[in-house]
Amino acid sequence: MSAGWVAGAVRAKALVTRYPGADGAREIAACASLDDALQRLAATPYSRYVRTAVGLPEAQRAVTAALLWHLRVLAGWLPRGGARLLVPLAAGFEIANVASRLLAQDGRPAEAPAPYRLGALETAWRSLEHAGTPTELRAALTTSPWGDPGGDTPWALITGMRMAAARRTAVAVPPARRWAEGRAALLIARELFVHQRALPRPVGRDAARLLGARAPSAASYQEFREGLPSTARWVVADVAEPGGLWRAEAGWWRKVQYDGAMLLRDGRYGPRVVVGAVAVLSVDAWRVRAALESAARGGRPGEVFDALA
Repeated sequence: MSAGWVAGAVRAKALVTRYPGADGAREIAACASLDDALQRLAATPYSRYVRTAVGLPEAQRAVTAALLWHLRVLAGWLPRGGARLLVPLAAGFEIANVASRLLAQDGRPAEAPAPYRLGALETAWRSLEHAGTPTELRAALTTSPWGDPGGDTPWALITGMRMAAARRTAVAVPPARRWAEGRAALLIARELFVHQRALPRPVGRDAARLLGARAPSAASYQEFREGLPSTARWVVADVAEPGGLWRAEAGWWRKVQYDGAMLLRDGRYGPRVVVGAVAVLSVDAWRVRAALESAARGGRPGEVFDALA
């Protein structure tokens, strides 16, 4: 293993230790108000962004902005070309940028926050940013690593990007393949059996590549569960009905947390440690966002937070 990867892995481990973790998130969730919770975050790595946040949505977005900043810092610590490992793992930020862009194009600019600044973790944002219509967005996606989403409606664009993110992660980040397959399974389950929507053709094709042909073409939720490969069936193993998929989502995050912690303990100090750090940092941000919502309700943690914590 090169000295650059060793140095990056050591710094990644050090970065993780500064975050609140499960215990810190519980303390934030128990705060009697959002202001109290934000004061607690002032002593954490999230402080750079949350100190000026006003209101719950802005505070939650500040948490994810802080996560992105630290992923960019981590990418800068890696040896030449190492940032490519993190690009698929940070794909959600570019998807969020496109979602905000679609809101602005729909005549709701007040609801669209400033885009996340992706730096070296960008996939194609500089091209997507200048697309003036959903049709232009689809064209820009089609000529990029994202690929054709299969439609130019907001739903098709975002769904296509989410499935493409799972595909790209599974191919480019081997330690994260099971997470990508689980994420793909959740996406398909929600679209088919909650929203009752047929998958765009490219989404179905990517799903079949990741999960085999049976699950994406299933006529019932039970058939879908039975058709998943063992590497993805875990994500819905304890969820008998589509209405319980929110529990599967929390279970997916717990799996990422567990696997990420295991990767962090890898003794070879290479890419696997870095992937583990990204996983643990991402879970922490997700957990803190849920904790802020609990504090905004007066310190009453909800079911989603309890299921994760």
